[in-house]
Amino acid sequence: MVVFPPAKINIGLQITGKREDGYHNLVSVFYPLDLCDVLEIVLDENSPVGSVKFHPSGLAVNGKPEHNLVLQAIRLFHEKHTLPGLQVYLHKVIPMGAGMGGGSSDATYTLRVLNDLFGKPFGEKELFAMALQLGSDCPFFLYSKPCLVEGRGEVLHDLRLDVASYYLVLINPGVHVSTAEAFAMIKPKPPEFHLGEVVVLAPENWNGRVVNDFEEPMMLKYSEIRTALDLLKDSGAVYAAMSGSGSTAYGIFASKPTLPDLPKHWMKFEQVLNKINAKFTEGH
Repeated sequence: MVVFPPAKINIGLQITGKREDGYHNLVSVFYPLDLCDVLEIVLDENSPVGSVKFHPSGLAVNGKPEHNLVLQAIRLFHEKHTLPGLQVYLHKVIPMGAGMGGGSSDATYTLRVLNDLFGKPFGEKELFAMALQLGSDCPFFLYSKPCLVEGRGEVLHDLRLDVASYYLVLINPGVHVSTAEAFAMIKPKPPEFHLGEVVVLAPENWNGRVVNDFEEPMMLKYSEIRTALDLLKDSGAVYAAMSGSGSTAYGIFASKPTLPDLPKHWMKFEQVLNKINAKFTEGH
């Protein structure tokens, strides 16, 4: 079974408090993109029960293979429902440490594929609980539609955004940001504006009111992020921001912009919002 786990961007990200369980409360809008990884899971009857042969390709995945969220998802599923041997192929297109939820999406789609392959032993609530156990961003990818997200990521509200036919340009400057490092630089505070009320307006009305609390400290630490944001704003973006804890910057335009050449190691993604019309390129 082959699936295509999508990336997302955060439209606004407010860190409102530290929880007793060690996580943070947040408010954000998650918006899925056409940019996807490729995940294939194949039964391997010649291998022992519960064994996994993992075949990564595409962009390099940092860290030890056993720490990969896809393998963590398989182990979690196997604890609750015995799995046969598996061959798993993951082709990475979504950059890592980029604030785009690629690893979370891969993990959640792994749960979805396994549940489908083995006769749906788990219902939606059980899958949701497993996804949340893997990561705060993971439950969103059970639905992959625009949502207002609260709590630590487990409270999802449907959201209709006024973004039809706007043009999205996303730039990743090749900086890998550790989520733990990013959270260590944040001081939670009450939001100045209610994100759910502002974000339903047209993007031209978001500036100064739809904010990402990570953006300022990340720009101070990584000048490449500031450069990418300045490039988008100078090119005519009606709204530009950093996604998640970084390092990806994105701009929303009223029409397709003309951007200057990018450094060769940077990545660019373009999409007409609410339409399937995407391409992904390295450099320019």
